[in-house]
Amino acid sequence: MTVRELAAALVACPSVTPDEAGCLAIIRDFLLGHGFEVRVLADGGVTNVWATRGSGPTFCLYGHMDVVPPGPLEAWESDPFTPSVRDGHLYGRGTADMKGPLAALLIAATQITAGRVAVMVTSDEEGPGVYGIEWVLPQLLGAGEKIDAALVCEPTSEVQFGDVLKIGRRGSFAGRLRFGGKQGHVAYPHLATNAVHEALSSLQKLTQIRFDEGGQGFPASALQITNVTAGTGATNVIPGEMIVSFNIRFGVSSTPESLVAKVEQALEGADVEFRHKISCQPFLTDSPALQAAVVNAVSAVTGRLPQAGTGGGTSDARHFAAQGIPVVEFGPINATIHAANENVSLADLESCVEIYRLTAENWLADQLA
Repeated sequence: MTVRELAAALVACPSVTPDEAGCLAIIRDFLLGHGFEVRVLADGGVTNVWATRGSGPTFCLYGHMDVVPPGPLEAWESDPFTPSVRDGHLYGRGTADMKGPLAALLIAATQITAGRVAVMVTSDEEGPGVYGIEWVLPQLLGAGEKIDAALVCEPTSEVQFGDVLKIGRRGSFAGRLRFGGKQGHVAYPHLATNAVHEALSSLQKLTQIRFDEGGQGFPASALQITNVTAGTGATNVIPGEMIVSFNIRFGVSSTPESLVAKVEQALEGADVEFRHKISCQPFLTDSPALQAAVVNAVSAVTGRLPQAGTGGGTSDARHFAAQGIPVVEFGPINATIHAANENVSLADLESCVEIYRLTAENWLADQLA
């Protein structure tokens, strides 16, 4: 089966998270047909695959089979779950994120002959993530499985295929503020306290916080206000409360504790309730051998020297990092992910097969030397 055929078969499955919608059978049968031992791990309506072949140091290739909803169908030039090829690109939901690179990963796994190759595929990366890798990985490690390095096939390329790989990601800190006041009639402001007015100086201070200076490949951590709610909808009522949501994307130079301390300092003296949640921690892979394995593979196939980055949103790579497993992300151009008419270059998918294979072989050769 070619990478085009396998990618098309996966895209034809309407696997909106967390439904695998037929992807499982395709992946399981493909890997079984190439001598892998395959386990299906499922809970909470989520189905995941763990497959291994060979012995020795274990290199894990990771991807997910679930996709985001397609959105309004009228925005698509062709049905999002009917794979379509136009001008050398495969169109459909998940072609770039990440059924195309997942197909490349699966084919590459069957071509690796040294060491022990593992394939992990989950089905709720685009959803809450509770029963995907966050659940699977601790179970496997707790049962004695060993993973020595991992490659996640996220679409990391930005302008040209092969220009960027990811060696880390920022953490996500979500905050919620409730500013208090006293509701009243706008004609009698002396009898009320406007919660919006009370919040303004604090919000100005929040947006001016310098949390850190960045470093180690990360930009300076920054706060963005994302939602503001106040008032009753009437034009003659002074709002008695104001709800503000914000998010901080932070690198390894900050900690959740340091972020909380600086936010609280900016809010000092205000009538405000502050709640927060850490969605994920930042990580940075410090593994010259793994990074070199990817860089050399990309360079050999594309002739380009990829830059190591930490930008973008979160990814499942953080779960490998949290377990002390070196991890790097690489994949095709990400310009159309989560958008209508999502697509991926078929030539780039062919190159992904070679890059994933070479990465594993480069790393395994270094370990077995």
